[in-house]
Amino acid sequence: MNTIKNTPLALVTGASRGIGRAIAETLAGAGYDLILTCSHTLAKLQDVAASLEEKYGVHCTALAADAADPSAIDKIFASLDHLDVLVNNAGISYIGLLTDMSIEEWQSVINTNLSSCFYTSRLAIPLMLQKHSGRIINISSVWGNVGASMEVAYSASKGGVNSFTKALAKELAPSNIQVNAISCGVIDTAMNHCFSPEEMDALREEIPADRLGQPEEVGQLVLQLIQAPAYLTGQILTIDGGWQ
Repeated sequence: MNTIKNTPLALVTGASRGIGRAIAETLAGAGYDLILTCSHTLAKLQDVAASLEEKYGVHCTALAADAADPSAIDKIFASLDHLDVLVNNAGISYIGLLTDMSIEEWQSVINTNLSSCFYTSRLAIPLMLQKHSGRIINISSVWGNVGASMEVAYSASKGGVNSFTKALAKELAPSNIQVNAISCGVIDTAMNHCFSPEEMDALREEIPADRLGQPEEVGQLVLQLIQAPAYLTGQILTIDGGWQ
C-alpha cells in the first residue's frame, strides 16, 4: 500500500460513520490520501472511500480491521512505508451498572477505546521517525475528564486515552512528533441514539451552546491540530459547547 510520498497520508480508525467519517472528509478536502478502517461495516466504508476519491481526487483505501485486534492492525502497517497522521477514533460504549457488566464486555470497551491506541501508535511511530515528523491525534471524551455514572468502562478507557496522550507526547516531543487528544462532549452521532428524545432534550438543556456538537466540527478541529505549531503537544482539547 505505497502511495506517492509527496502526498500526505493519514490513517483514521473507525471511519465508516459519525466522527470518523467527518474526519476523513475533512482530511480528504485538505488533500490527504487516506487509509480508513472499520470493524463491521466494510461495504459502507468502501462507499465512503469511493465518494471521497470522486469528490476530492485523493486516494482512499478502505479496510476491515478491528481496532481491538493487534493482528489486524499489524496487517495494515505491514504494507505501509510512510505515514504522516494517525487519528485514533475507533470507539464503543457500554451503558449500564458496573455490576451488570461482564468481563468480556469490560475488556471489549478497554481494548477498542484504549488498547487500540497502543496497537496503532507503536507501529506508526517508526514510520514518523523516518521523517522526524508526524501527528498522532486521539479522539477522547469529556467522560474521560469527569467520569459518567453508568458508563464506568467508557469513562475509564477515555481517561486512559488522555493519560496515554500526555505521556506519549513527552516521549515523542524530542523527535518532532506531536500527540494530542480531542475530548468530545455530546456529538450528534449514532452512539448517542440510545438515549430517548426526552433524555437528549435534558442533555441539550445542560449545554450552554444549546445544541449538540456536529461531527464536522470535530473534523475541523483535527485538521487545526494537524496544522498547529509543533510546540503544541500533550494537550487534551475539549469541544463541548461549554458544557463541562
